[in-house]
Amino acid sequence: MWGAPRIHGELLKLGFEVAESTVSKYMIRRRGPPSQTWGTFLRNHADAIAAIDLCVVPTLTFESLFAFLVVGHGRRQLLWFAVTRHPTAERLAQQIVEAFPWDTAPAYLVRDNDGAYGQAFRRRVRTMGIRDRPISPRSPWQNPYVERLIGTLRRDCLDHALIFGERDLQRVLTLYSLYYNETRTHLGLGKDAPLRRTVQRSGTIVATPILSGMHHRYARI
Repeated sequence: MWGAPRIHGELLKLGFEVAESTVSKYMIRRRGPPSQTWGTFLRNHADAIAAIDLCVVPTLTFESLFAFLVVGHGRRQLLWFAVTRHPTAERLAQQIVEAFPWDTAPAYLVRDNDGAYGQAFRRRVRTMGIRDRPISPRSPWQNPYVERLIGTLRRDCLDHALIFGERDLQRVLTLYSLYYNETRTHLGLGKDAPLRRTVQRSGTIVATPILSGMHHRYARI
């Protein structure tokens, strides 16, 4: 598993004066994978991929709510969310229908192997013409965009809010989703927002509080 730089370093420490290029020249070339890697697949088909996951949110009364999140790979947009106490396969199947009405369904759907995505869910996805792509067990890195979204949601919002119940979480997620999609800049998007923010060069800068001042939208008027 060593590359030429590391082998070269070991040889130097053993008193062999040899160039790194020489080490590289005599290394056995490993054959590449027979098909594209998972990372290449995600990049090549980004605009046609959506990803889903469940985020557990504790409430002030020690209940556990589940936020069902749907994110588009192309622009990292939060496409849909729903709040439930019991994420059954039937309920999640209905949420997929509501998230992608008519002909807006993606070509691929990336998800983990949670038991909530049962037969009813898989059957509904297949009926909608979506290719179901569950990731490998215990490999959250294979579903990076939605995992990053959940981490951002916790750091930016949920870790600083007291959730009283299902309706309150729905309200908080509604406000945050507008901020996330329309205002918050993303490094992966060239410091733009998922729904693209225009550059404003004139006018007075005004700060509009979001979520009671947890965040602000800055714009010129």
